[in-house]
Amino acid sequence: MALDGMEEIIAAAEGTGRPFWQVVLDTDLEERGVTARDSLEKMRHTWQAMLESVLTYDGQRRSLSGLAGGDGALMDAYAQKGEALCGAYLQRVIATALRVGESNACMRKIVAAPTAGSCGVLPAVLVPLYQAGKASEEMVLQALYTASGIGAVISHRACIAGAAGGCQAEIGSASAMAAGALVSLRGGSPRQIGHAVAMALKNLMGLVCDPVAGLVEVPCIKRNVVGAVNAISCADMALAGIESRVPVDEVIDCMGEVGRRLPVELRETSLGGLAVTPFGKMVKEKMESES
Repeated sequence: MALDGMEEIIAAAEGTGRPFWQVVLDTDLEERGVTARDSLEKMRHTWQAMLESVLTYDGQRRSLSGLAGGDGALMDAYAQKGEALCGAYLQRVIATALRVGESNACMRKIVAAPTAGSCGVLPAVLVPLYQAGKASEEMVLQALYTASGIGAVISHRACIAGAAGGCQAEIGSASAMAAGALVSLRGGSPRQIGHAVAMALKNLMGLVCDPVAGLVEVPCIKRNVVGAVNAISCADMALAGIESRVPVDEVIDCMGEVGRRLPVELRETSLGGLAVTPFGKMVKEKMESES
């Protein structure tokens, strides 16, 4: 079975009594001809790299452009004052998304999930739960299989690259993967995973890709925060029994169609959006003069 439809995975899970993540794992074993141990070790390696991207963050580092760096540390300091509007988990989610996004901009090792530009979303929702002892490594690995299955479906039916479908394809896809992973981790049903994915994608439908000076920094890093927070709200809605009225595969197909209709200026070319504001032009000119 190829991972070309969420409904196909959900039906396989419901028909056999297997959890969503197990269907994805079994498909990986069949398609790559590897053992469960080999597959799990590869996923564990991915998780360890994801965790490392958070733990090795250095708030003193700055990107070559000077546009990125230090915001994760600022969020950490603000959270420690006890004045944040959101709770402890959400504070850590925001800080973690910033940390990983900044690490990417500063040329540190990250996990593209599904892309480098959206690398902060999945770790942002998973690492704080793991660090707080609310999710074991085994639970996280299972959630990552769920996320990878979702990403495979989106990649097959739509796209995951900003150049092909705008930022909705990067942050939107990452948010959908994170939403599904959270539902999986919290024991939600396969169909609830599908609803979480659909809602997360719908909320970010049409998001353009307009990186200032062509760098994966502004507005990309802070959009990782939005993707992570969106994932949490959609996971909670799905776990509460709230459903997406539009079927999940139809939402994914729609996202792909919206991406194809986005003008080229809003698909990672830096020819539109924030990239052509006075500030965006100034940064580009500065970078070109220094190169």
